[in-house]
Amino acid sequence: MNGCRLLILDDDESIARTVALIAASGGAQSRICTSAHEFLDLAAAWEPTHLFVDLQMPDMDGLQVLSELAKRGCRARIIISSGVGARVLEAAVLSANELGLDVCGMLAKPFRLNELRALLFEANGEPTRLAEAARPLPAPAFKPGVADLQTALDQKHLFVVYQPKIHCSTGRLSGLEALVRWQHPDHGIITPDRFIPLAEEAGLIDAITLAVLNDALPWFAKWSLDYEKLGELTLSINISARSLGRPELIDSIVNLCTHSGVSPSKLIFELTETAAMDEPVAALTLLTRLRVHGFLLSLDDFGTGYSSMLQLVRLPFSELKIDRSFVASAATSQESRAVIRCITDLGRSLGMKTTAEGVEDSATHAYLQEIGCDLAQGYLFSRPLTPMLLANWMDKHLERFGAD
Repeated sequence: MNGCRLLILDDDESIARTVALIAASGGAQSRICTSAHEFLDLAAAWEPTHLFVDLQMPDMDGLQVLSELAKRGCRARIIISSGVGARVLEAAVLSANELGLDVCGMLAKPFRLNELRALLFEANGEPTRLAEAARPLPAPAFKPGVADLQTALDQKHLFVVYQPKIHCSTGRLSGLEALVRWQHPDHGIITPDRFIPLAEEAGLIDAITLAVLNDALPWFAKWSLDYEKLGELTLSINISARSLGRPELIDSIVNLCTHSGVSPSKLIFELTETAAMDEPVAALTLLTRLRVHGFLLSLDDFGTGYSSMLQLVRLPFSELKIDRSFVASAATSQESRAVIRCITDLGRSLGMKTTAEGVEDSATHAYLQEIGCDLAQGYLFSRPLTPMLLANWMDKHLERFGAD
């Protein structure tokens, strides 16, 4: 960050000082403001190259600050931070992008120093594959086409991030979910909801699945050996309903496992409830074949579809994933807690593990422990991470839980 000037807005001086120290370690100058009005005045006078903006300020909230910066034609690169929750933070980033500001990342509080360091140092350099949180979001106007997606596949612009799955009862690591992202050279990170439907319509979804496996399996083979003292760690991969009628995909998956040295018993393929029930015959055939080869199967987003008990029992799933819409409101909704309990009891009675996704607060985690839910993932534990930041996360995890 040599030559960079970082202006920091945060009413918590200890956090602001931490940001300044990390910036200084990379050679940046920095100044701290605890008042939004002071911050705006200094932004005009000092002309910083980078800004760190906390959303929750007493005199003027961060969105007002961002709006004012946009009115003034601010061209500095901006990191947005807050403890208000991931969804609000993401909405603020989208709002800033809509205003024409150059947002280079977001940082949820409490943050880890390594995440902050990665964000600050990436902000001044060429884009590298760091954490999803350390990325500019795509311009909302960009609508990728089939040719764009084919180019991304050909030029290997798709990459994989990993979100930890945690044992609810102990807090120890159970495994990872592999999630695909698209690093567009002009439009930044493009999330799966923006290109997976396109891939399914264009017949490119199997190519994406295989690209994820080609990226993830060799890495996971080495990574799981490094942490073999933690026990049997698993890797979850999403599979599309459009792949259910293509049995040749299974042969490719088996070959990739053989070449990478990853046992099928360590891989969990996730299929959404709606997809499984919309294509019951194809699902039964393909999913049974996967189970015959030793792979595990997860029914994703459970609770949002209209599956019958008969269909659920017929399909050879080993895990139920409770939809995040129930998990997100568990702390405030008695109805959501009741649904989560019912799904957990159902999974237990059928010999399936249950995983709650989208866990963002300790109260929800405590409830999951209380009712005996097996696994959890969500921002409370970690957002999706690139391998480099996952290594930092693992260091912290081992400091807390050890490897025995």
